[in-house]
Amino acid sequence: MGSAPNLYYKQNRLKQLRAFCRAARLGSISMAAESLCLSQPAVSLQIQALEREFGTTLFERRGPQIKLTPEGEALYKLADPLVDGIDTLHETFAARFGQLESGELNIAAGESTILYILPEPLRLFAQAHPHIRIKLHNVTGRDGLALLRRDEVDFAVGSLLEVPEDISYRPIVTYHPKLITPLDHPLAHKPDAVRLEDIGPHGLILPPRHLSTWRIVDLVFRQNEVDYHVALEAGGWEVIKKYVELGLGISIVTDVCLTGSERLAALPLDRYFPARSYGVVQRQGRHLSPQALRFIDVMERAHALREEAAAVRPPPPGAGDGPAK
Repeated sequence: MGSAPNLYYKQNRLKQLRAFCRAARLGSISMAAESLCLSQPAVSLQIQALEREFGTTLFERRGPQIKLTPEGEALYKLADPLVDGIDTLHETFAARFGQLESGELNIAAGESTILYILPEPLRLFAQAHPHIRIKLHNVTGRDGLALLRRDEVDFAVGSLLEVPEDISYRPIVTYHPKLITPLDHPLAHKPDAVRLEDIGPHGLILPPRHLSTWRIVDLVFRQNEVDYHVALEAGGWEVIKKYVELGLGISIVTDVCLTGSERLAALPLDRYFPARSYGVVQRQGRHLSPQALRFIDVMERAHALREEAAAVRPPPPGAGDGPAK
C-alpha cells in the first residue's frame, strides 16, 4: 500500500524539478512551459508545489520575468545535473558499454567555424557513428549563447574573447593573424615585416562593424595611434578573400580561413594582433550527452593530428611573407 504513493511522489518530484530548472534557465515561466510542451499554469503549479515542500520562495517574480532567490540558486545547482542525468540515462548507460548507435547532436557555430573548423571532425564522427543525427545551427556568437542558455544545443564551437560567468570555454585550436593582399599589391613583397603604418593608407575590407574582428582591428590601430580607413564592409571570410583577390582592398584575417589555394599574399601580423583560439563553449553545469562528449573527443584528436602534420610539413616557398600558394 505504501509503495504506490511513494512511486507517485518520486515521479511527480522529477516533473516538478524539471519545470523548476527549465524556468530558472530561461528566466520565464511561459518560455519554460513552451519548451516542455505544457501549459503555463501547469508549470506554475509544479514550482509552487516545490516552494510549499521546501518552505521557501524559489523565484522573485517581476511581471513576466522571474529571478532565482538565494534559496532557488542553491536548489538549481543541486537539481539541474540530476534532471539532466535522468533525462539522458538511457544514452549514458548505452555509451558506458560502447553502444553509441543513436541519438541526436546539436551544435551551434558561426559560418567561419562551420567552414574551416568543423568539416574534418564532422567527417570522422559521422564515419564512426553514422546513425547519430547531427544538426548544425549557423548562428552568430550572441545567438549561439542564447541557444546554450535555453539548452536548445548541446554546445557551441567558436571563439570567445570574453567568457560570461554562466558559460565555460575550452580552447582547442589556435590560429594567427595575417594581412592578405592581392598578389600585385605594393605590400605583397615588402622586404621587411609589415607595419601598421604601412597598412594605414590602404583601404581595408572588414566584416560588419558589430562583429569582434572590427573591434579588434579598431582597438589595435587606435592604441598604436595609426589612422586607417575601411573601403568595404562585407560579411564572411570567403567573400572578403574574393574581394581582396579582385583588388578592392586588403584585409586582416585569422589564418583559419586560408587554405593555401587563394591567389593572395599573406603576411604575418603577430607583432600587433593576438592569436585567436577556437574551442568548445557550453553552459556552466550542463550535463553533456555521450554523443556530445564523443564529438568533442573526436574534434580534439582531429586538430591534434592536424597540428602534428603541420609541424613536420616543410613550409611552402615564401610562407609567412609572400603569396599564399
